[in-house]
Amino acid sequence: MIRYALKCDQAHEFEAWFGSSSDFDDQAGRGLVECPFCGSHSVQKAIMAPAVSGARKADPASDVAAKMQSVMMAAAREVRAHVEANFDYVGDTFAREARDIHEGKSEKREIYGEATPAEVRKLKDDGVPVSALPDAPPDPSKVN
Repeated sequence: MIRYALKCDQAHEFEAWFGSSSDFDDQAGRGLVECPFCGSHSVQKAIMAPAVSGARKADPASDVAAKMQSVMMAAAREVRAHVEANFDYVGDTFAREARDIHEGKSEKREIYGEATPAEVRKLKDDGVPVSALPDAPPDPSKVN
């Protein structure tokens, strides 16, 4: 397998794997290689550095990305923990409860629960303030 850096006529850059160099040429010639961003079939090989292993230090950008991912995952866990500790869980009655609170039919309180995408869309269309609770990724110390 060969990995190629590719570029479309709209300057989108992406990577793709091919069985051989001739596979890319054949597929590109038949219009089968498509930009995943814009759908353009005008795709060519871009300049790519060879993947050579050595004793180089890790890419600082990947270190930053890994740290940012860790920070974001921790924040998602904290948000979920805060909501679960301080809000009332209403389960699958969330849409009805949120609407009743918004319309003054129920006591104002912070709630969380489940709703279908259609229910969420209707709540938002009707001006009921709702937002999705981020899924809390597993705690890395508890993953095997």
